[in-house]
Amino acid sequence: MRIILLGPPGVGKGTQAANIVERYGIPHISTGDILRANIKEGTELGKTAKEYMDKGLLVPDEIVVSIVQDRLTKDDCKEGFLLDGFPRTVEQAEALDKALDEMGIKLDKVVNIQADKEVLIERIVGRRICRSCGATYHIKNNPPKVEGICDKCGGELYQREDDTVETVATRIQVYLEQTQPLIDFYRQKGLILDVDGTQPIEEVFNTIVKAIE
Repeated sequence: MRIILLGPPGVGKGTQAANIVERYGIPHISTGDILRANIKEGTELGKTAKEYMDKGLLVPDEIVVSIVQDRLTKDDCKEGFLLDGFPRTVEQAEALDKALDEMGIKLDKVVNIQADKEVLIERIVGRRICRSCGATYHIKNNPPKVEGICDKCGGELYQREDDTVETVATRIQVYLEQTQPLIDFYRQKGLILDVDGTQPIEEVFNTIVKAIE
């Protein structure tokens, strides 16, 4: 099963990624994780990527594609993979297509989890995280038993600095504008699976499973 996962901030992409990976026994491939791993291991690609990142620049497409292509040749990807955070642009998607063609493999689905902007803002702004154990809560959807206190470890709950209405609205808008051409690209190929991310977690997952199986 070879899947790309798309979805704006707050749509529950991380939860669904974990569910998909567990069900199909495929690796969850995040470009951010791969970049950090290559930098940590001191690979040539990692060193080159670090030069750009140290200057606050975006890592060029050809380097990101090379890193992803290298990752997809690993043994754990033989039965498939879940790509998360890549591709981000049509140019990256075209480069990925070329790389997959060279490897003789094809994508099965591009899962696009959607939700209205207002719903996403409410989800993110209401999120609270435990300083001690990292458990997450939501003031409305999943509140702790005692306000401000973690149920699991008794740690203090806090709101991330960038989880304000203004910042979140901007992040979502940027994502939607940047990603729409990518969605159109894959829709023309008949690969897009639109999923309503406002459904309960289990229903979102069941929708994905039914469509890809």
